[in-house]
Amino acid sequence: MTPRTYLIAAIAACLALSSSAFAPAAPARVASMQSQRTPFQLRMSEPEESSAPVATMEEEEEEPMDAATKLQMEKMRKADELRAQEVFMKRSTGIHKCSSCDWEYDPEKGDSFLIGGMIKPGTEFGDLPSNWRCPTCRASKDSFNEVVETIPGFEVNQGYGFGTNSMTSGQKNSLIWGGIAGFFLLFIGGYALS
Repeated sequence: MTPRTYLIAAIAACLALSSSAFAPAAPARVASMQSQRTPFQLRMSEPEESSAPVATMEEEEEEPMDAATKLQMEKMRKADELRAQEVFMKRSTGIHKCSSCDWEYDPEKGDSFLIGGMIKPGTEFGDLPSNWRCPTCRASKDSFNEVVETIPGFEVNQGYGFGTNSMTSGQKNSLIWGGIAGFFLLFIGGYALS
Protein backbone atom coordinates (compact mmCIF):
# COMPACT_ATOMS: atom_id res chain seq x y z
CA MET A 1 0.00 0.00 0.00
CA THR A 2 1.10 3.48 -0.68
CA PRO A 3 1.26 6.24 1.89
CA ARG A 4 -1.63 7.97 0.15
CA THR A 5 -4.00 5.01 0.77
CA TYR A 6 -2.87 4.87 4.43
CA LEU A 7 -3.72 8.55 4.75
CA ILE A 8 -7.16 8.08 3.16
CA ALA A 9 -7.88 5.05 5.36
CA ALA A 10 -6.82 6.99 8.49
CA ILE A 11 -9.05 9.96 7.58
CA ALA A 12 -12.01 7.65 6.89
CA ALA A 13 -11.49 5.89 10.24
CA CYS A 14 -11.32 9.22 12.10
CA LEU A 15 -14.48 10.45 10.40
CA ALA A 16 -16.32 7.23 11.20
CA LEU A 17 -15.33 7.39 14.86
CA SER A 18 -16.04 11.08 15.27
CA SER A 19 -19.37 11.23 13.40
CA SER A 20 -21.22 11.58 16.68
CA ALA A 21 -19.01 14.48 17.76
CA PHE A 22 -21.29 16.98 16.03
CA ALA A 23 -24.54 15.47 17.33
CA PRO A 24 -26.20 17.17 20.33
CA ALA A 25 -25.46 15.56 23.63
CA ALA A 26 -28.51 13.72 24.96
CA PRO A 27 -27.32 10.76 27.05
CA ALA A 28 -30.64 10.39 28.90
CA ARG A 29 -32.56 9.93 25.68
CA VAL A 30 -30.07 7.41 24.30
CA ALA A 31 -30.29 5.36 27.49
CA SER A 32 -34.08 5.42 27.48
CA MET A 33 -34.17 4.44 23.80
CA GLN A 34 -31.90 1.44 24.48
CA SER A 35 -34.06 0.31 27.40
CA GLN A 36 -37.17 0.39 25.22
CA ARG A 37 -35.78 -2.03 22.64
CA THR A 38 -37.33 -5.46 22.82
CA PRO A 39 -35.16 -8.60 22.66
CA PHE A 40 -37.64 -10.35 20.36
CA GLN A 41 -39.22 -9.41 17.08
CA LEU A 42 -42.80 -8.07 17.27
CA ARG A 43 -45.51 -9.14 14.89
CA MET A 44 -48.02 -6.67 13.46
CA SER A 45 -50.87 -7.99 15.61
CA GLU A 46 -48.92 -7.61 18.86
CA PRO A 47 -49.02 -4.13 20.41
CA GLU A 48 -45.75 -2.76 21.72
CA GLU A 49 -45.82 -2.43 25.49
CA SER A 50 -43.78 0.39 26.90
CA SER A 51 -42.82 0.43 30.56
CA ALA A 52 -40.71 3.59 30.23
CA PRO A 53 -42.23 6.76 31.74
CA VAL A 54 -43.64 9.27 29.29
CA ALA A 55 -41.61 12.47 29.05
CA THR A 56 -43.52 15.57 30.09
CA MET A 57 -43.25 19.07 28.68
CA GLU A 58 -41.28 20.22 31.70
CA GLU A 59 -38.54 17.68 31.05
CA GLU A 60 -38.30 18.77 27.42
CA GLU A 61 -37.95 22.40 28.45
CA GLU A 62 -35.07 21.58 30.78
CA GLU A 63 -32.80 20.84 27.85
CA PRO A 64 -29.82 23.18 27.78
CA MET A 65 -30.31 26.24 25.57
CA ASP A 66 -27.79 28.83 24.58
CA ALA A 67 -28.25 32.46 25.58
CA ALA A 68 -29.50 33.58 22.15
CA THR A 69 -32.22 30.93 22.12
CA LYS A 70 -33.34 31.88 25.64
CA LEU A 71 -33.46 35.54 24.62
CA GLN A 72 -35.50 34.71 21.52
CA MET A 73 -37.94 32.57 23.53
CA GLU A 74 -38.38 35.41 26.05
CA LYS A 75 -39.07 37.90 23.23
CA MET A 76 -41.66 35.55 21.72
CA ARG A 77 -43.36 35.17 25.12
CA LYS A 78 -43.53 38.96 25.57
CA ALA A 79 -44.88 39.45 22.03
CA ASP A 80 -47.61 36.87 22.70
CA GLU A 81 -48.56 38.70 25.92
CA LEU A 82 -48.85 42.01 24.02
CA ARG A 83 -50.98 40.38 21.30
CA ALA A 84 -53.30 39.04 23.98
CA GLN A 85 -53.66 42.55 25.45
CA GLU A 86 -54.38 44.13 22.06
CA VAL A 87 -58.11 44.74 21.89
CA PHE A 88 -59.39 46.69 18.92
CA MET A 89 -62.22 49.12 19.48
CA LYS A 90 -65.26 48.45 17.34
CA ARG A 91 -67.73 51.19 16.43
CA SER A 92 -71.22 50.44 15.17
CA THR A 93 -72.21 51.93 11.82
CA GLY A 94 -75.93 51.27 12.40
CA ILE A 95 -76.07 49.25 9.20
CA HIS A 96 -77.09 45.57 9.32
CA LYS A 97 -76.18 43.15 6.53
CA CYS A 98 -78.11 40.05 5.47
CA SER A 99 -75.93 36.95 5.74
CA SER A 100 -77.79 35.28 2.87
CA CYS A 101 -77.82 37.91 0.11
CA ASP A 102 -75.61 40.76 1.47
CA TRP A 103 -78.45 43.32 1.32
CA GLU A 104 -77.78 46.11 3.81
CA TYR A 105 -80.45 47.70 5.99
CA ASP A 106 -79.59 51.34 6.58
CA PRO A 107 -81.72 53.08 9.26
CA GLU A 108 -81.43 56.39 7.39
CA LYS A 109 -83.09 54.86 4.30
CA GLY A 110 -85.38 52.18 5.76
CA ASP A 111 -86.87 49.92 3.11
CA SER A 112 -89.73 52.12 1.87
CA PHE A 113 -87.80 52.92 -1.31
CA LEU A 114 -88.23 49.26 -2.36
CA ILE A 115 -91.42 47.83 -3.83
CA GLY A 116 -93.59 46.66 -0.94
CA GLY A 117 -91.33 48.24 1.70
CA MET A 118 -93.19 49.43 4.81
CA ILE A 119 -90.33 50.66 7.03
CA LYS A 120 -89.92 54.44 7.04
CA PRO A 121 -86.49 56.13 7.05
CA GLY A 122 -85.09 56.72 10.55
CA THR A 123 -86.27 53.37 11.98
CA GLU A 124 -83.48 51.61 13.89
CA PHE A 125 -82.90 47.91 13.24
CA GLY A 126 -83.84 47.00 16.81
CA ASP A 127 -87.20 48.75 16.37
CA LEU A 128 -88.17 46.60 13.36
CA PRO A 129 -91.02 44.12 13.96
CA SER A 130 -89.95 40.57 14.75
CA ASN A 131 -91.67 39.22 11.64
CA TRP A 132 -89.79 41.62 9.31
CA ARG A 133 -87.89 39.86 6.54
CA CYS A 134 -85.14 40.77 4.09
CA PRO A 135 -86.80 42.45 1.09
CA THR A 136 -84.63 40.64 -1.47
CA CYS A 137 -84.24 37.05 -0.18
CA ARG A 138 -86.97 36.86 2.50
CA ALA A 139 -84.49 35.82 5.22
CA SER A 140 -85.61 36.44 8.81
CA LYS A 141 -84.40 39.32 10.95
CA ASP A 142 -82.12 36.91 12.86
CA SER A 143 -79.93 36.35 9.80
CA PHE A 144 -78.76 39.98 9.77
CA ASN A 145 -75.34 40.88 11.21
CA GLU A 146 -74.32 44.31 12.42
CA VAL A 147 -71.64 46.05 10.35
CA VAL A 148 -68.92 47.49 12.60
CA GLU A 149 -65.84 49.61 11.93
CA THR A 150 -62.62 48.45 13.55
CA ILE A 151 -60.36 51.15 14.92
CA PRO A 152 -56.77 49.85 14.93
CA GLY A 153 -54.61 50.10 18.02
CA PHE A 154 -55.01 49.34 21.69
CA GLU A 155 -58.40 50.24 23.14
CA VAL A 156 -56.75 51.88 26.17
CA ASN A 157 -54.93 54.34 23.86
CA GLN A 158 -58.01 55.54 21.96
CA GLY A 159 -58.47 58.64 24.12
CA TYR A 160 -54.93 59.98 23.63
CA GLY A 161 -53.63 62.24 20.88
CA PHE A 162 -55.48 64.95 19.01
CA GLY A 163 -58.43 62.70 18.27
CA THR A 164 -56.61 60.74 15.60
CA ASN A 165 -56.31 57.59 17.75
CA SER A 166 -60.06 57.08 17.56
CA MET A 167 -60.17 57.41 13.76
CA THR A 168 -60.69 54.42 11.48
CA SER A 169 -58.01 53.49 8.98
CA GLY A 170 -60.03 55.02 6.14
CA GLN A 171 -60.32 58.33 7.99
CA LYS A 172 -56.58 58.31 8.71
CA ASN A 173 -55.81 57.65 5.05
CA SER A 174 -58.06 60.53 3.98
CA LEU A 175 -56.33 62.84 6.46
CA ILE A 176 -52.83 61.85 5.32
CA TRP A 177 -53.49 61.97 1.57
CA GLY A 178 -55.56 65.14 1.94
CA GLY A 179 -52.66 66.77 3.78
CA ILE A 180 -50.23 65.74 1.04
CA ALA A 181 -52.59 67.08 -1.66
CA GLY A 182 -53.03 70.35 0.28
CA PHE A 183 -49.26 70.78 0.60
CA PHE A 184 -48.85 70.08 -3.12
CA LEU A 185 -51.45 72.75 -4.00
CA LEU A 186 -49.80 75.23 -1.65
CA PHE A 187 -46.41 74.45 -3.19
CA ILE A 188 -47.72 74.87 -6.76
CA GLY A 189 -49.60 78.02 -5.65
CA GLY A 190 -46.21 79.54 -4.78
CA TYR A 191 -45.33 79.54 -8.47
CA ALA A 192 -48.52 81.48 -9.24
CA LEU A 193 -47.34 84.35 -7.02
CA SER A 194 -44.37 85.05 -9.24
